[in-house]
Amino acid sequence: MAVKVTYQDKELLEVQAAFDGLMQSLEGKMDGEDEVLIRKAFEIASESHADQKRKSGELFIFHPIEVARICVDEMGLGPTAIMAALLHDTVEDTSVTLEDLEAVFGKKVSLLVDGLTKLAKSYQTDTPQAENFRKVLSTLLFDVRVVLIKMADRLHNMRTIKSMPREKQLKIAAETSYIYAPVAHRLGFYNLRTEFQDISLKVVEPDTYKEIAKKLNQTKTERDEYIEAFIDPLRSSIDGLNVPYRITGRPKSISSIYNKIKKKNVPFEEIYDLFAVRIIVDVPHELEKQTCWQIYSIVTDVHTPIPERLKDFISTPKSNGYESLHTTVIGPKGRYVEVQIRSERMDEVAERGFAAHWKYKGISNHNHFDPWLDSIREILEDKEKDAIEFINDFKNNLFSEEVFVYTPMGEVKVLPKGATALDFAFSIHTDIGYHCIAVKVNKKLVPMGYELQNGDQIHVTTSKNQKPTEDWLKLVVTPRARSRIKSAIKEEKKRIGELGKEALQRKLRNLKLDFEKNIDIVVEEAGYDTRADLYYDIAQDNISIPHIFKKIEVEDGEILEQESKEESKVHSPPLTKKSRKKRAEPVILLNDEPGEKFQYSFANCCNPVNGDKIFGFITTKEGIKIHRYNCPNAQHLLSNYGYRIMKADWANNMDKEFVADLKIVGIDQGVGVIQNLTKLISNKFNLNIRSFHIEGEEGYFEAKISLLVHNTHQLQLIMQSLKSMDGISNVSRIE
Repeated sequence: MAVKVTYQDKELLEVQAAFDGLMQSLEGKMDGEDEVLIRKAFEIASESHADQKRKSGELFIFHPIEVARICVDEMGLGPTAIMAALLHDTVEDTSVTLEDLEAVFGKKVSLLVDGLTKLAKSYQTDTPQAENFRKVLSTLLFDVRVVLIKMADRLHNMRTIKSMPREKQLKIAAETSYIYAPVAHRLGFYNLRTEFQDISLKVVEPDTYKEIAKKLNQTKTERDEYIEAFIDPLRSSIDGLNVPYRITGRPKSISSIYNKIKKKNVPFEEIYDLFAVRIIVDVPHELEKQTCWQIYSIVTDVHTPIPERLKDFISTPKSNGYESLHTTVIGPKGRYVEVQIRSERMDEVAERGFAAHWKYKGISNHNHFDPWLDSIREILEDKEKDAIEFINDFKNNLFSEEVFVYTPMGEVKVLPKGATALDFAFSIHTDIGYHCIAVKVNKKLVPMGYELQNGDQIHVTTSKNQKPTEDWLKLVVTPRARSRIKSAIKEEKKRIGELGKEALQRKLRNLKLDFEKNIDIVVEEAGYDTRADLYYDIAQDNISIPHIFKKIEVEDGEILEQESKEESKVHSPPLTKKSRKKRAEPVILLNDEPGEKFQYSFANCCNPVNGDKIFGFITTKEGIKIHRYNCPNAQHLLSNYGYRIMKADWANNMDKEFVADLKIVGIDQGVGVIQNLTKLISNKFNLNIRSFHIEGEEGYFEAKISLLVHNTHQLQLIMQSLKSMDGISNVSRIE
């Protein structure tokens, strides 16, 4: 396991200083044996990575040390996780083996490192990224620390992402937004989630990020003064409670502000809740709820509350353990201000998530993570799921909103928002779901697909004669219900298919053919993917055995090869360039080659325009599709199908026209609105309008215009000109 160390003296001092900083963070969190093993892990990592450097030119060993520091300082993890963090890349990138690690550190550390090690490149799969996600996420069931260390690893990679090539940055950012940020949210690490989202936005939309950051910085002084004016009248009343407290006011993250700009379709200047005021009290657990409501009473006595914006996450915490009292009030100058009221314990749980959950287990009455881990176990139980389906089910399970419903006996059940009455039946017990025949919600009969609302009381009626059907899959959203319905349908098909299997066995016996040796050939010739599907269709009379054997020739107890089929495969004409459209000049460069060498087209989901940041995606049937990096489908494609992504750039071609769709909202001034809009577009910019749709109602109008433009610069000029017209309140590009 020894590797020759090639560090220079100065480098050795820097590495040692970084490790000493890590050990300082661990003071008071380890015993003598832990310290010895952590130092040993550092030595092995230093020796193993001695000849390696990162893309930035920095010694590689700084990466595992920093990942370990994040685990301690920002996630609150302990010595065992630190050993695994220091060693997390050794098995994947060096000659160290899991057996070597187990011999020194024991089974627990080697299992953590194994969970963090990517699948070998020799592992055959069409979806390597998704398979690696599945491997890491599957470790949630035996040790959540694997996922936490993986998040720390990803956080450091994101913080140092500038050294990566642009295409690599975009793939990593998409993966992070797609899976790591939601996992961080679900495990209660709000700071990590926010940083993941902010850095991803900085990579994908650098100009937008810089613009919002600049405006936040410009308004900082004014914002600080406003927060002080908001807090000042509260102090004397809170002081009167005689409890230790602190008040902070901090701006919302750049990514959350960007999402509000997109969602509300308003400029930065019109978003008033740019910050939240947080009031944190230091009281014993038994006084937390009472004190938080006392603070709420003081805040709403001074500032006018907006009742519908009150959210009580203390009585009913979020599924990731988050507890806090949220309210929105009208502060000075009529501005909306969000106020969060919580205890120091609640604040630590909000900041440290899952790690803090273990610290306070037994203090809080709420068990937040076990039901969720049970649901992950159910997703993993479905062995027939491919990796992409698993990731999609897992993401759907990372729900941020829940509904609280009740059994007839008053027991609370928490389900994801959008869950149905049939989902509820399966959440009680698999048998109740299987045999569900009717559902009453609040004593009224409802369809099984009824979407549950907060406070609903549900009563399920069952019948032994009831069985799940294919249609039930359209009535449920939870992985548990889907998995159970699929299993029941599969078992039923298997039971019915036994009749078809027996009929096929008789036929093959009559033809003197060995069943196991020849059945797969019969299945393929009949055009089926699985034996079970063929058996079922025979039993249901969807296909007849004589029809199947029309194509099959048998001689001397063997099935003859179908030569004509094989010949047709050999002689089928290959795709030629003649079938592709000819262009005078290349519009796109793919992997730095003219796009004319490939069969490509622009994706309709995002309609790229010359100047947009783009990538190519190799489809199975339609050649290469060109997408924008901020396309609604980009995260999914980049995260799960990275091996099918091609680098794409615009060639120097200004004659090509591209479709751009705009949404325009303004004051309906009656006659002349359409004329003014079309006059600006057609006369000033001399552009073709492909389609125009406008609706007016109660004093305002909304128009959707499809234009043919040459590039994003021209598109921005048009949008700015439209915004400056009288009566126009907003112009946005339709995603």
